[in-house]
Amino acid sequence: MTHGIRTDTHTPYAGGGGDWRDTATRYALLPLRIFLGVTFIYAGLDKLTDSAFLKDSGAGSIGDMMRGVRDSSAIPALVDLSLKSPVGFGYAIAFGELAVGIGTLIGLLARLAALGGALISLSLWLTVSWSSDPYYYGNDLPYLMAWIPLILAGASVFSVDAALRGRRRRRGGSFR
Repeated sequence: MTHGIRTDTHTPYAGGGGDWRDTATRYALLPLRIFLGVTFIYAGLDKLTDSAFLKDSGAGSIGDMMRGVRDSSAIPALVDLSLKSPVGFGYAIAFGELAVGIGTLIGLLARLAALGGALISLSLWLTVSWSSDPYYYGNDLPYLMAWIPLILAGASVFSVDAALRGRRRRRGGSFR
């Protein structure tokens, strides 16, 4: 007597066949990819085009923001490091968000882009939004958690990575 495991229906990504569950599985992370990609592209462009943000001091500047969160952050040494060159740190965050967003949106080195997004979100959570009380008011922790499925799964459909995988498969065999 067998108990409930069906081995004849699971064809997760091979050849695109299967039932609606396989299709749903293939496309499940696409909305998350689009949301995070567009959001990080927007965040990077917003920082790069905001004349007040990329300054050492003044209202809305990265320098004043980092000085304001220094004493309430989980890792004050990380904030101190950013304060050595606040404008350079602001550019690094902005270009990092832009690279992560583009990589995620088009699915180019998707796992690496997701790891970059998670590291940006982690650093912002431990510095800027650490003092949010209750903790779930801070937005960086949910972003950090949202990156984890993309780190684990990558970009399976509508991505440069998938196109390159398909091209390698056609040229050299059936490896993934």
